[in-house]
Formats: sequence, structure tokens, C-alpha cells
Amino acid sequence: MTGQKSCENSSCCGGSVSLEPLASIEDLNPGYLTGWISRASARIPQVATRMTMRDHLDSWNLRWRLGRPVRRVPPGLYAVGNPGEDSPVLVSANYKMSFDRLRSALPGLDTWVLVIETAGVNVWCSAGKGTFNAREIHQRIMESGLQRIVTHRTLVLPQLSAPGVDSNELSRLSGFRVVFGPVRAPDIPEFLRAGMKATPKMRRVRFGFWDRVVLTPVEVMGIRKWAFTGFLVLLAVMWLRERPVSPAGALSGALLGAVPYAGAVLAGSVFVPALLPYIPGRALSFKGALLGLLWALAYAARSYPEVDWVASVPYVLVLPAISSFLALNFTGSTTYTSLSGVLEEMGVALPVTAVAVVLGVVWAVVRAIV
Repeated sequence: MTGQKSCENSSCCGGSVSLEPLASIEDLNPGYLTGWISRASARIPQVATRMTMRDHLDSWNLRWRLGRPVRRVPPGLYAVGNPGEDSPVLVSANYKMSFDRLRSALPGLDTWVLVIETAGVNVWCSAGKGTFNAREIHQRIMESGLQRIVTHRTLVLPQLSAPGVDSNELSRLSGFRVVFGPVRAPDIPEFLRAGMKATPKMRRVRFGFWDRVVLTPVEVMGIRKWAFTGFLVLLAVMWLRERPVSPAGALSGALLGAVPYAGAVLAGSVFVPALLPYIPGRALSFKGALLGLLWALAYAARSYPEVDWVASVPYVLVLPAISSFLALNFTGSTTYTSLSGVLEEMGVALPVTAVAVVLGVVWAVVRAIV
């Protein structure tokens, strides 16, 4: 039931995932599989509600984009506890962290969990991408035989899936009516006890400090290859410009030269998310540009008079552009924007960012030549 991102492409949810064939749950034999139950001639995997060290490690790796973390859960029907024909059916994405958050919120309950194929993308992002939709849910209902396993005709969908699911179409296709559950998985037990009624508090989308900060590692790690490449370029420039220079001297110069850019990266990918409600403006690209500009001016002031103001102009152009781009990338993670809002903002911010970078580079090259 958790979800964070709604943008279109690879940076969403920690990177795109190809739909390679996934082994069956029986062949995978994951740690959360505790057994099997039989209902209506179907053999259904039973899953644990307790998170293991392996589950926590998977979440950590997903947050930091480390190794080859387990992202996808095989789609299908799962049993939590000992559900029967009248037990509720909760629908979720097959992003491992979404699945883990959901099942860990259900100790002591007997429920069905219908996991649909969203390419290992969380609920909110997959709804924005269009993979969490009525036809996919209907397909999983038919493949699992859910209509024979339960006697009721009600599905509980994550509230954050609402942008992608046409509930009328799903009802027409499957005969199941749709009830949208609470935003957060921990509220599900209370939601079910209240007869599937969500309080206004359960409906409220919260995006507090910790919710924002916990997403920043994946943002930083997502640009590590670009950052490393940029550092190598900087090292080469330092080596060529300062010849003869020792390798240690070139490395030291490159590290010092990377400081303003590292600051811009932190401003856009860490400080903008952390301080999001407190930075003026609505567009995240503007918020990023503002923090980047403040950082550029502070760096230029710190470097003066060794570096005069004219020589600092590239910093004033390029550093805000970097932090603006990274902050724009965070739009897909927030509850502050919609998909249409993200696309509209990209249409304005990306050209401005590109122009600023080009002007900054041209300024630096011309000054170096002249």
C-alpha cells in the first residue's frame, strides 16, 4: 500500500525494471513463504507477516541501489493467516517493498493478498505509469481463480492506486466492486475492523521529513556514474592544464575542483527534499535552482578574491542548473505534484536548465581562451 513515485521513466522507484520471466514462487522459495493452503482446488502460497533480516536487507539495498536487490514478487494470490471464502482481498503491486509493508501490517489477520504485475514498481508510480490498472487486476483475478475462492465480490485497493484504476471498468470486467483502502498499510487493520471505512486521517497523504529524507539515498546513488565520469573529466583537465603536475597534485586539484559541484548535487538531491515545505516557490525545479544559486553565491564569496566575480559566473549558471535538475527529478517522489504537473514543469525547466549549462560552459571556455 505504500507508494512514492509518479514520474514516467527510469529514475522512478529506483530505476526501471525489465519484465524478464520470473520464476514461480515455489521455485524461488523466498523467506516470506511459510507454507501452502488449498482452497477451491487451488494451491495458494501462505506468507509470513514478520519481516526477516533478509527482508530488511532487501529494503536497504533498494533504498541505496546496491547489488541486485530483489525487486519483484511473483504476481498471484497469497494467503495471510488462514483466510476463508469471506476474508477480505487486498490488492498490491509486486514491488518487494510494497509487498513487505503490506504483509507486515497484517499480523493476526486472515486475508488474501492479490499481487499484480507492475514490473517491480510501487503502487503510486505504477498507477502513474499505467501498469496498475483495471485490466491487469482482472487478469490476475482470472489466473488465480479468485472468483471461486471467495464468495464476496469486493476488492480493497490502495488509495494511491486510484489515479491508474478505473473502478467502473474493473467492476464491469470482473464483477468485483472496488473499495479504496487507507494511504498507509499500518492503518489497514483498523480500516478492516471498521467495516472497510477509512477515517479522514487514513485518507490524508502525509509526506513528512522522514518520508522525504528516506528517499534521498536512491536519488544520490542514481547519479553516481555521472558524478564519477565528471570527476574523471575534471581530473583530466587538471592534469592537462597544470602540467607538469604529479598524480597526487592532479588528484588534489580535482577534489578541490569537485567541491562546488558536489555541493550542487547535495543541494538538489538532499536539501531540497529535506526542506521541501520551507523553500519558497511551488515548482521543485525552482526550489532546486534557488538552493543552487545560494550555494553558488556562497562558494563564489568564499573563493573571492582568489577567484574574481567574473570567473565565478559559470558557477552561478551551472550549479543552480544541476541542483534544479536533481530537484526536478524528485517530483516523481513527492505528493506535492501530479503527473500532469510534472510533465508541465519538465517542459519549462529542462530547456532553461540546458541553456544555463551551455552558457556557463561557453563562458568558462571563452575566458580560458581569452
